Amino acid sequence: MKLEEFLAQVRDRGEYGSRQEAEHVSTAVLQVLATRITPEEADDLAAQLPAPLDDVLHRERRAPASLGLEEFLRRVAQHTGARPRTAEWDASAVLSTVADAVSGGQVNHLLSQLPTSYAELFGRPGLS
Repeated sequence: MKLEEFLAQVRDRGEYGSRQEAEHVSTAVLQVLATRITPEEADDLAAQLPAPLDDVLHRERRAPASLGLEEFLRRVAQHTGARPRTAEWDASAVLSTVADAVSGGQVNHLLSQLPTSYAELFGRPGLS
C-alpha cells in the first residue's frame, strides 16, 4: 500500500479533517507500537509499510516494554494530545489500516506478541 492510500484510509476511518492529521496520528500510534514489539518484529512490519512510516518503527531499538492496552492508549494519547478514549479511536484507525496494508501472516505474528486485548484495534475482535 502506498503512503497516500494508507493515509487516506486512516483519515477515512478516523474521520480526520486533513491528511496531516492522519499522518500525525499514524506516526504517534506507530511510535508507541514500536516500544511494545521487538526490534526484529518492528523491522518485519516496517518492511511492509510505506515510507516514511516505516522509519517510525526503527526509532525504538530496545527490548519491548510490557504495555497493557490501557497503558498503550495512555501513551498514544500523550503523543497526540488527545484523551484516552480518543486515543483508542486513533489507534484503531491506524492499526486496522496496518492490518489491511501488510500480509495476514505479519498481522498474526504481530498479534502473537501482544495481549489479546489489542486484537480489536487491528480489526480482529475475538482473536485469542
